[in-house]
Amino acid sequence: MQTRLTTFSKILITALILGAIFFAFRYFLNNTDYGKEMKQTSEQQAKDSDSGVFKSDGKKDDDVLTVQMFTWGGYVPGLYFNEGAQASTNSRFYKEYGIKVEFKLIDDFDASRNAWKSGDVDLLGNEVSAMATEMTGLGQYQPQIVLQCDWSRGGDAIVAKRGINTFNDLKGKVVAVTPSTPSMTFLLWMLEAANLKLSDLKQIKEVPSAIDAATAFKSGQVDAAVVWSPDDEIIVREVAGSKILQSTKQASNIIADVYMAKKSYVDKNADKLAKFYEGWMKATAEINTSAAARQKAAKLLAQVTGISEQDAAVSINNVRLTTHGDNLNFFGKNPAYKGITGEALYTKMGNIYQSMGQAPADRPNWRLMAYGAAMGAANLPDGPGYNAEGQKVFSNPTAADKTVPEISSKAASITFASGKYELDENAKTIIDLQFADVARAFSNARVRIEGNTDNVGSADVNRKLSLQRAESVAKYLQLQYNMSRNRFVIVGNGPNSPVKGCESNATAECKAKNRRTEFQLIN
Repeated sequence: MQTRLTTFSKILITALILGAIFFAFRYFLNNTDYGKEMKQTSEQQAKDSDSGVFKSDGKKDDDVLTVQMFTWGGYVPGLYFNEGAQASTNSRFYKEYGIKVEFKLIDDFDASRNAWKSGDVDLLGNEVSAMATEMTGLGQYQPQIVLQCDWSRGGDAIVAKRGINTFNDLKGKVVAVTPSTPSMTFLLWMLEAANLKLSDLKQIKEVPSAIDAATAFKSGQVDAAVVWSPDDEIIVREVAGSKILQSTKQASNIIADVYMAKKSYVDKNADKLAKFYEGWMKATAEINTSAAARQKAAKLLAQVTGISEQDAAVSINNVRLTTHGDNLNFFGKNPAYKGITGEALYTKMGNIYQSMGQAPADRPNWRLMAYGAAMGAANLPDGPGYNAEGQKVFSNPTAADKTVPEISSKAASITFASGKYELDENAKTIIDLQFADVARAFSNARVRIEGNTDNVGSADVNRKLSLQRAESVAKYLQLQYNMSRNRFVIVGNGPNSPVKGCESNATAECKAKNRRTEFQLIN
């Protein structure tokens, strides 16, 4: 006799089967490798959907502008405008310009370059003063400088032992530095300000990174070291008698960070780069003028890099986030600007590094690398957040400034006609070649100009003449390079400060040495 299942029995059996399937699938998800992978993928997709992150199959998406970055405060405007590192619908790049932007943190130097060469990233972070040293490997890609991100303003420093109080005191000392990097650039500029060369040092201790330079100093291996913030402050706390001899807070226009792209990428993505530039400048304006925006930027930098929010804030404060106006100056688009340009920095340091055997002679010319189209297409307003940085405002110099210890001293033989103080063309050329760049690069330091004479003639006449000659030099720098008059401290020593060994002015050679003008940087 055939037995029919009741409706309830059918429902019960169906429920049991579904339950068995459910528990079997749950067991599969939680207890097998493949199941766990499926579960994680599903959860990540759900999370990405909630956060607006665009889905990726792990391959490079040509629709996404991929930007390499280091753990450095100068790159924070991009993270801020992008609302983080990932390409998402929350990004203001996407909301305001319709472009997808992703930031990749690649702190390893070689890995970052390899990623750019292979096309894994489209924009590469670089530094202009030491860029020439890389052109053997990068030049073949016809790099294009798209924008300047920042000037270092405290991120780089040189620390020194007790007894080293000026740049000139580095003579005969052992200094730790990373070759072919901005650290070496900084050291070279300091030596130039003191009329010294690398050969005047006892030894250059080459180290792989600024972190290793800090270690070498703390272990007593060297007399001085070029380091990064916050290692300079840590060293002063931990090493008795040590000091920060100088940082890029004073040496304000030496270390310049930029983004570069391959010419092949630029040719295909000019519109995308123009939008990226404009968004970046909007972010810079907001961060530079709003404490709340700066705090948000620090939080995002901390999230992406893994450093503390406090360290992220310090990192941002150690740079000048360069505005649209700063970029116009840097790329030489403002005829009235008399400061350091990207071309001047790249060319000067390229020649120096070439003479040291660290840069190729056939490196690309700056004009072939400077990509101005993105900057030229920007539609940005005037205002505090977009205008170029102004000069530091110096108060009137005081009597104390005439005797305050200098941080560097550089003598130059500027000749004048007998009894005269007007500069001739030869004297102006000497100032241009021997000191103007130093004054422009160390733009946050005062300049003391001391006039000196031999002992021919009365002391009173010579003191007055030396004062007039020093004043003439200051006026030339003021007019030619648009430097603030209050920046200069004028001193006329007459014959009272002869060169060591020439106190008696006994020979024509000594008299010539004593007829000098000294340029001193002071805080």
